[in-house]
Amino acid sequence: MKQNLVLKQSLQWKMNQSLMQSINILQLTSGELTDYLKEVANENPLIEEIQSDMDWAQYSPVNTSVQSIGEINQTELTMYDQLKGQMFMLTMDDDLRKIIEFGIDSLDEDGYLDIEMEEWASSLGTTIDITEKALDQIQSLEPTGIGARSLQECILLQLKQLNGYKQFMEKLLTEHLDLIADSDVELISQLYDIPTEEVNLIIENIKRCHPKPGRLLTTTEPEYIIPEASIYKEEGEWKISFYKWATPRITLNPQYKHLNDPTNEAADYLKEKYKEIESLRKAITYRGNTLERVIRIVLEKQLAFFEHGTYMIQPLTLKEIAEELDLHISTISRAISQKYVQTTQGVLPLKFFLQSGNKKGDGKGTAAFVIKQLIQELITYEDKNKPLSDEAIKKKLKEEFSIEVARRTVMKYRGQLKLPSSTKRRLGG
Repeated sequence: MKQNLVLKQSLQWKMNQSLMQSINILQLTSGELTDYLKEVANENPLIEEIQSDMDWAQYSPVNTSVQSIGEINQTELTMYDQLKGQMFMLTMDDDLRKIIEFGIDSLDEDGYLDIEMEEWASSLGTTIDITEKALDQIQSLEPTGIGARSLQECILLQLKQLNGYKQFMEKLLTEHLDLIADSDVELISQLYDIPTEEVNLIIENIKRCHPKPGRLLTTTEPEYIIPEASIYKEEGEWKISFYKWATPRITLNPQYKHLNDPTNEAADYLKEKYKEIESLRKAITYRGNTLERVIRIVLEKQLAFFEHGTYMIQPLTLKEIAEELDLHISTISRAISQKYVQTTQGVLPLKFFLQSGNKKGDGKGTAAFVIKQLIQELITYEDKNKPLSDEAIKKKLKEEFSIEVARRTVMKYRGQLKLPSSTKRRLGG
C-alpha cells in the first residue's frame, strides 16, 4: 500500500513538473525560448545543437542607437513581472490571485487599467464587486497610481499618500482638471472657498504626481520584435505560416545513442537526461500547437480586419477565444503574451487583436480602437473656431457611423488619446 502511495505521489509530482514546464514555455517568446533551450543544452550532454534559425538581423530594435544584441540583459524584468513580484505582500486566496494577475496583465504600458470592469468580471466569470477588490489590491502596489482608470484617478491615488489631502480634491480633479492645467489659482480659490496659498500648494503637489506610473517600472532595453508566424493572402485565401524559430529543434549527440548498454555506468543518468529532452519536446510542441490554434481563431474572428484594414477590427475577448478552443483563459493569456505576427499591416502583437467594444445582436460590433481612431479624426478635422464637445462627438459618432457610446466613454477615450477638452482646444487655437 505504501509503495503504491509513493509511486502515485512520484507520478503526480512528475506530471505537475511537466505541466509547469509546458506552461512556462508557452509564455516565452521565440527569442526567450531559444535562450532557455541553450541554457538547458549546457547542462544536458545529450543535446548536440538547438536549431531555431533565429534571424536577428531581419528584426532590428525599435531604437537603432541601442546596444548590440549580445549586450542585452535578459534578466531585466518587465513592469508586469515587477508588479506580480510584489504580490507576496498581499493577503489573498488563489481565486483572487488569478483575478489580480489578469488585472495586471490588462494594464497598458503607462500602468493604466486598459479593460472595462464589466469585461474583466465577465472574462473570469466573477462579479464586479470582486474585480473592484482586485483593483484595490493592484492600486496598493508600487509605484502609487498603478491600476488607475484615468489621469484624474492616477493623480488622486498619489495625492492620498501626501499630507494635507482633503475630500474636495477629488471633485476638483474630476470636474476642473483644466483649471489645474491652467494654474487658475484665483478661480479654484473662489470655487472651493480656500486661500490662494493652499491652492498653490495643491497645484504644486499635483505637479509632483507622475502621470504615467508604469513608466517608472519600465526598462529602456532595446526591443527586438520577433514574429511567431506570418499571416498572408495567397490565391485568394488567407494562410498562416510559422517561422522555424517558433518551434526550435533539439538535435541529439550521436555519441549517446546506446543508452541501454548495461556496461554503461552512466546509463541511468543519461536516461534521465533523455526524458528531460522528451519532456522539452512535448512542451515545445504544446506551445506551437496552442499558438497555432489561437492565431487561427484570431484570423477567423478578425477576417474583416485582414481584408479591409484597421477600421474593420471587431471586439474580441480572451473569454471568447478560450470558449472557442475549450481552453482556460489563463492559457490563452500566456499564449499571446508578448507574441507577434507578421501581417500585411506590419508586425503586430497578438494582444492587438483583442479589442474591447460592444457587440450587436448579429455578433458584429465596433472595437474601442476604431472608436478612438474616429474620435481622433473628428477632432483633427473639426472647425478650430468651434471645436467639438464630447457630447457633439457622441452625436456625430451615432449620426455618421451608427456607433452609440456614452459621453463619458468619449471623454475617457479622448483622454487616452491625450487630446485636450474642447475648451482647451479652442484656447489653443
